Amino acid sequence: MGLFGMHSYMVHVEIDISGGLPHFDIVGLPNTSVSEAKERVRSAIKNSGLTFPVSRITVNLAPADTKKEGTVYDLPMLIAVLVASHQIHSVPETAAFIGELSLGGELRRVNGALPMVIEAYNNGITDVFVPEENAYECSVVEGIHVYPVKNIKQIVSHLEGKEKILPALYTPKEEVLETLLDFADVKGQFEAKRAIEIAAAGGHNILLIGPPGSGKSMLAKRISTILPDMTFEESLETTKIYSISGKLSKDTPLITKRPFRSPHHTVSPVGLSGGGAIPKPGEISLAHNGVLFLDELPEFARTTMEIMRQPIEDGVISISRAQATVTYPCSVMLVCAMNPCPCGYYGHPTRECTCPRGSAERYLSKVSGPLLDRVDIHIEVPPVDFESLSDDERGEKSADIKKRVNKARLIQQKRLEGTGISCNAHMTASQTREFCKLTDDAKDMLKVVFDRLSLSARAYDKILRVARTIADLEASETVNEEHVAEAVQYRSLDRKFWGK
Repeated sequence: MGLFGMHSYMVHVEIDISGGLPHFDIVGLPNTSVSEAKERVRSAIKNSGLTFPVSRITVNLAPADTKKEGTVYDLPMLIAVLVASHQIHSVPETAAFIGELSLGGELRRVNGALPMVIEAYNNGITDVFVPEENAYECSVVEGIHVYPVKNIKQIVSHLEGKEKILPALYTPKEEVLETLLDFADVKGQFEAKRAIEIAAAGGHNILLIGPPGSGKSMLAKRISTILPDMTFEESLETTKIYSISGKLSKDTPLITKRPFRSPHHTVSPVGLSGGGAIPKPGEISLAHNGVLFLDELPEFARTTMEIMRQPIEDGVISISRAQATVTYPCSVMLVCAMNPCPCGYYGHPTRECTCPRGSAERYLSKVSGPLLDRVDIHIEVPPVDFESLSDDERGEKSADIKKRVNKARLIQQKRLEGTGISCNAHMTASQTREFCKLTDDAKDMLKVVFDRLSLSARAYDKILRVARTIADLEASETVNEEHVAEAVQYRSLDRKFWGK
């Protein structure tokens, strides 16, 4: 099995053993790691008590016009050598082999095993042999036997019918609820919590802006506690990305909790978008179907921020290299937090801004208009007063908020069933027009707002989608005037700070 980006493909290992001086050749466009496999195969066979043929060996990896990379071809090449030298008598045609070899004959974990097993199943493979550490993650694929292999002796005994390997079985684990973070710990900030609930329900991007200590990061970190439950399709796609990246825990075969990624503002453009000689997913793809939290947004490099514009809009990111282009999904809920100026007190009700003249404007201008336009909800997080901080009464629990979010998301999933979209934030323009029908009063209000605030076409669509989510939280079939009014107030913050 070969892997390129999110996609896997079948690779057939052909072998020829002939007379002549001993030599081991690998053809079929192998890269260095594949070419080095011959030394691992040779040592693994000898150290497993088997015989390495002293002959001229040629291995072909078909299709021969596709570049082969990685160590996943070690095991199939070893099996091919053993079959050709009659040390294994037969291998089922519906069997596939994936794994890296150690010099001692043990199998080591490989990245991307899950998408390879899925592709094997799609090509009619019924039995797949993988390293023991990969078996649990691959066991989530139904309809195929996944055999965990520790070493070469074990797989030879299985293929010869001496000692069978039991296939790995997937046993779903009960999700452990997060108890350390809870919205009940947040004092005051009712407007911000309401905005975050709407954002979580519809998958909308949100920007939190306010002075230091107002609770922006505290609120953002608790978003993960109210995100809606993942569907199986979402879990599988997210798990594939983590499998390819080598970040999947061997104890977590299927990611069932939406990811929350929070890269530091020093992250490089490649670290955020993905890339490298062999393109790997970046932070924006690792947050797929979850949250990408960018704290202190203006501190990120301008090039890093601008990279996000197209991926946020399209839900995918393409990484182009000389040989090919790799595309990874990145359907994320973008959450940003920032201060209004370098000192943090621009616009503060009681404290004076100490920044030099013009510093606040320069600081805010680091966030470009096009990027800001792609954020659905802008919410100001004001300083918390003493009465709210000293109040012993706890706020609403995350579990209670999550129940409302789940109900609203189920309404959206049912409405958008069969479209490949599961939330309001990712609706296309035509779907927005179809599903966001306004009452006459709501339409009149939006017309006045559109003209007065000089909104862009993108901002208009985002207001409609946010209003649709607010209506879903109330289980309302129609989008009414009050829904539009609330959605509009989440687009007016840039006029206050950016002076538009």
